[in-house]
Amino acid sequence: MAENIAPRQILRDLLQGNAPLRPLFVPIVFALGARVENLSPRAFLANPTKISNALRQIRGPLRSDGVSCYFDALLEAEALGGTLEWASEHEGATLRWPTASERGQLPAGLASPEDAVKKGRIPVALEVIRRLKALLREDSLLMAGVSGPFTLAARLTGLLGQDPLTHEDLLDSALEIANSTILHVSKAFAEAGANLVFLREEILPILGEQTAEEWTSMLMPIFNVSRFYEALPVLQIASERAFAGNSEAALRLARDCVVCPTLEAVRSLSAEKHGDMHGAKLGVALPAAAFQQDQHSDASFDSLLGQVIGDLRPALVTTTDDVPPTTDLKRLAAISEVVRQS
Repeated sequence: MAENIAPRQILRDLLQGNAPLRPLFVPIVFALGARVENLSPRAFLANPTKISNALRQIRGPLRSDGVSCYFDALLEAEALGGTLEWASEHEGATLRWPTASERGQLPAGLASPEDAVKKGRIPVALEVIRRLKALLREDSLLMAGVSGPFTLAARLTGLLGQDPLTHEDLLDSALEIANSTILHVSKAFAEAGANLVFLREEILPILGEQTAEEWTSMLMPIFNVSRFYEALPVLQIASERAFAGNSEAALRLARDCVVCPTLEAVRSLSAEKHGDMHGAKLGVALPAAAFQQDQHSDASFDSLLGQVIGDLRPALVTTTDDVPPTTDLKRLAAISEVVRQS
C-alpha cells in the first residue's frame, strides 16, 4: 500500500524526478523539543545532546517521515556576526549587531560566508545532524532549515519587516553575501547527512522577468550542491501574495527543487497554472492552527486537505513554520494519517 512506502524510497523517487506514490509528511517540529527536555529555548538551542534526545522522543508519537534536526531563523545572521539577546529565558531571541548600521545598509565587520559555517550555532546544528544520522540510520529523513536569500539579505539590512519590499530596496552586496552564506551552510548540512534542506523565504518581492532570472541563478547552485549530496532542496515561500506574484518563476524552479507554498496559495492556483505543473514538484505547507485540537473543525480541515492532496498529488506536506510548543502531537499524528491515505 502507498501509505507503507519507506520515506527514503520517496526521497529517491523525487531526486530522480519521479512522482512519489504518496507525499512525504515532514512537519517542522523543533522548538517543541525544549518543552520535552524542560529547557529554556536559549539552553536548548545550544545543546546538541538535549536536542538529539528530544527529537528521538518526539519521533515516535509524531508519525512523520522526517526529523527536524535544526530550524532557527537567526542561525545564519548570528554566524555572520550578530548577537542574540534574550529578554527572558522563555521568550525568543532578538538580533543585535555589535556596530550600529543605517536601515538598508549592511553591518560592519561581517564574517565571510566561508567562516560563518564554523561560527555561532551552526556547529551545533551539524553535530545534531551527525548524531541523528548515526542513531536513526535509515528510519527517518533528516531535515534542516536555512533562510532564503531575500530573507537573509533583508534581515542583515534591517528590512525584514518592511512591506512591501522591492528588489530595489536590497543592496546587491547584501544579496551576494546572503546567497553565498546560504550556499556554504546548505553544503555543510547536506555533507553532514541532511536529507532535506529547507530554504525558507519569509519575505519575497514580486519579481519582474529579469529579476526572476537573477533569483533563479542565485538558487541553482544551492539546489545543485544539495542534490550532489543526495539531499532534496525544498524552497518554502511563506507569503501567499509572494507566491501568487512569482508563480511562473516558482513553477520553473519546481523542476529542480520542491517548491512549497502555503495551503491557501496552492488552492488559489488557477486551472491554467495547474496545466503548467507538468514535471514540477510542489509541496504544501499547512498553518500552525491545523495542529491545535478543535473537535468542530478537524473533520472539515482533514477533508479539505485530503481533497487538495488528491487533486495536486504534492511531493510533500510540511508546515508554514516551526510548530509552537503547545502543538497537539495526537493531532499531528492524525494529519499524518490523512496524508498517507489520501
